[in-house]
Amino acid sequence: MTGQVAEAPGGTTGTDVLTVGVEEEFLLVDPHTGAAVPAVDLVLEQVPAELRGQVEREFQTSQIEIGSPPGLELSSIRHSLGVLRKALADAAERAGVRLLAIGTGPVDGPVPPVVDKPRFDRMIERFRLLVPGPGNNGMHVHVGVPDPETGVQVLNHVRPWLPTLHAVTTNSPFSRGEDTGYASWRSVEWERWPSVAPTPFLESHEHYQRLIRQLISSGVMLDEGMLYWYARLSAKYPTVELRIGDVCPTVDDAVLVAALVRALVATAMDDVEAGRPALRTDHHLLVGAHWRAAHDGLEGDGVDVTTGELRPAWELLDRFVERLRPALERHGDWAEVSDLLGGLRRHGTGAARQRAVYARTGRLVDVVQDVARQTRG
Repeated sequence: MTGQVAEAPGGTTGTDVLTVGVEEEFLLVDPHTGAAVPAVDLVLEQVPAELRGQVEREFQTSQIEIGSPPGLELSSIRHSLGVLRKALADAAERAGVRLLAIGTGPVDGPVPPVVDKPRFDRMIERFRLLVPGPGNNGMHVHVGVPDPETGVQVLNHVRPWLPTLHAVTTNSPFSRGEDTGYASWRSVEWERWPSVAPTPFLESHEHYQRLIRQLISSGVMLDEGMLYWYARLSAKYPTVELRIGDVCPTVDDAVLVAALVRALVATAMDDVEAGRPALRTDHHLLVGAHWRAAHDGLEGDGVDVTTGELRPAWELLDRFVERLRPALERHGDWAEVSDLLGGLRRHGTGAARQRAVYARTGRLVDVVQDVARQTRG
């Protein structure tokens, strides 16, 4: 993933148009039972050669990951994700399994082994039983920034608004054969790792680097790649990386989140340039807001981090989108985002869709089949 702040049509530069790229993680399951299966190598063998550079293993052998090239237009992100998802779904079926865009496995079964890789072996040796289930599958959105110092300031500005995005992405209500009571059970399992947390308020890029060194020396992390804050500077690319959510069930959902993330980063950069200070939200209030987002999704309440009070989650989302509207319009995304939000309002989050299927049929295998259909698009 390359490319960051880009030149806009018509010749404007700077923060006018930002690149955006998406990484998505998927679960591989048995087509008959819905249980996770350790099939990543079988699926990789079936991926077309021209796409293999955008597909890779993840942490467990029941997971597989794609990455879109960075783009300026939502249409290019939509095209890339659509092509990759369809090719991967076809490859999975040729390998005798199914591809699911789901936060974690809904059906009980054996926990697939971790991918045989020295770094992963070291993680298991140190952290032991923190791998709780068939695979935690998230979505990471990268937005280009001009330099690390600006990136750190952007992290400060975006941190209060991430619980709302968290609620949008909830897509894992079931685990081990039952409803967990959460819209994103993946979030609950993921937080077992000691470096998972809201991003702290940072004084500078040097402060950011110092915290990384201290976390590594304390044993909380093996390396910078284990910095699992909800927003961080990418260790590989000149981007800000937001990594709060479950993988989205459909390409439409993923495009919506990518557009909102880019607009949030662009709005933050505008605030930085204008000298507007970031909202210094208390860390524990953010922890509570993220817990509430994981629990309720958009179908309940969320925490208004400006007051600490509960408000309907959709009310918070509507206010959030209105805040981002100038950046969405500048990127040419407002019309599409408005349309996609209408679809989200009609159909609900991925968690709500899964629960609706289960309410109709009472069978998790039907939930799995519906998620597989949405994944392929």
